[in-house]
Amino acid sequence: MKIFKTIIITFIFLTFTVKADLDQNLKKEFQQGGKLVFIRHAYAPGSGDPKNFNLNDCSTQRNLNDSGREQSKEIGNFFSKYNVKIDNVYSSEWCRCKETASIAFEKFETKEFLNSFYSAQFAKNRKKQVKEFQKFISNWDKKKNLIFVTHYVFISEILNYAPSSGEIVITDKNLNIVDTLEIEY
Repeated sequence: MKIFKTIIITFIFLTFTVKADLDQNLKKEFQQGGKLVFIRHAYAPGSGDPKNFNLNDCSTQRNLNDSGREQSKEIGNFFSKYNVKIDNVYSSEWCRCKETASIAFEKFETKEFLNSFYSAQFAKNRKKQVKEFQKFISNWDKKKNLIFVTHYVFISEILNYAPSSGEIVITDKNLNIVDTLEIEY
């Protein structure tokens, strides 16, 4: 029994130490600036959008539920905890992305290049959006951190990474992934 307690205490101590080291490394990365932070919108039940989807009418879209709104608050809490210096927050024009950005950060600007191209209606925009994003990044001063609240398809296209709902993907200025964080809801 005594050995079991020692193992448990050691495990807890090591886990805490590793978590503290990860926290310090992440904090250091953010303080250096020049990070691109991709956030897949918070939890919105289902996948894709209904057939009657209209970009200008949130009632026709797949939207956040209460869990997604809570997850959005936790995303904002994460950035507050680390006191991350943010130059700007950009969002897709989809309502679930705008709501995520609004709850987590309050101030944001929409960018068409962050929109989803999942549905057939928007699939033709993929190459154009990627080009526009690359042009946008090439004009960025790379001193502060930028946040992009967007969709699974955009993140996977740009980073070749499959994010979960509300997941934060941090990259350097060359789009190399530095770290990922899943925010629970």
